[in-house]
Amino acid sequence: MKLEFYISKASGRAVSPLTAVRLQAGGGAQGTARPTVVFRVSRAFTLIEILVVMALMTLIVVSLMTVFSATQSAFRASLTQTDVLESGRVVMGLIKNDMDSMTRSLDLTNGAVNFYARTNVFQYQSGSKPLVQSLVGVNIPNTWRTNVLENFFILTRQGTTWTGTGYVVDTTATNSFNPLYRYSSSADVNARNGPVVLYNNFVNATFTNMTHLMDGVVHLSVRAYDPTGYWMTNNVDIYGGQRITNRNARCLPLTLGMIGYLMYSNTLPASVQIELGVLEDRPLQRAGSLFDLAPNLVRSNYLAQQAGKVHLFRQNFVIRNVDPSAYQ
Repeated sequence: MKLEFYISKASGRAVSPLTAVRLQAGGGAQGTARPTVVFRVSRAFTLIEILVVMALMTLIVVSLMTVFSATQSAFRASLTQTDVLESGRVVMGLIKNDMDSMTRSLDLTNGAVNFYARTNVFQYQSGSKPLVQSLVGVNIPNTWRTNVLENFFILTRQGTTWTGTGYVVDTTATNSFNPLYRYSSSADVNARNGPVVLYNNFVNATFTNMTHLMDGVVHLSVRAYDPTGYWMTNNVDIYGGQRITNRNARCLPLTLGMIGYLMYSNTLPASVQIELGVLEDRPLQRAGSLFDLAPNLVRSNYLAQQAGKVHLFRQNFVIRNVDPSAYQ
């Protein structure tokens, strides 16, 4: 837009701008010259100015989107970690309640099992290998963590009721990745072979008869300790240097550095250490969409690099009903 001001002046006197405009409109006064001065004021932007402004606005929008995306990712990661931590605490709380109530069956036939733990037969009978992960933040080269999955069974008694409780990870599941299940069954103390039946039911139970607790369990290990705090291993209890098979208990073969246990009659572990490794939600979803068929072990190769996404829970449970005389 252009604004024009016509300034005219007569000979020998000054004329105001307003008068000049009027003279211009009326044809001017007689005998006067009408020199005209035109002032033009430009109010438009040039093309270069517009391009510079657009570039700056683009940079600002991109920066804001980057900050927003990073904030959203951090928020989602925080929620995921919170969910994993909460689920892990709940599961460890359930295990604690079961461990606190572990009871001796006093069945001298060794048919009633007080405590059982063994490497997951579903995982290793099917030929699959344990998950091996490279450790994060370790300066020692070729340092790996081998994840082990074990099942375990606990016999408890409340009043006139025997209860058998077990935990097992299903490595053969197709609709989810490594779900953890809890088995629970009860029998009256007056029922014949009640504790024996509970253990047999656990061994032969299907996952449809168990309670689904959580997904993404890549590690579940059990260690039993004697009253002196020694880890009971390899058919020999360090306490007294005697074989625990002489005290109504038996160690199962060593598998991937872990020992299995069968304890009967008046024998219970003095304490039990449980380790639970749970995968975060996003790697869990990715792992669930991958196949692990030899020789292309896509899922295992992916999970091998996700050690930093595994949350490890470890707790030592003291068994209140342990009989010290079983270790003498």
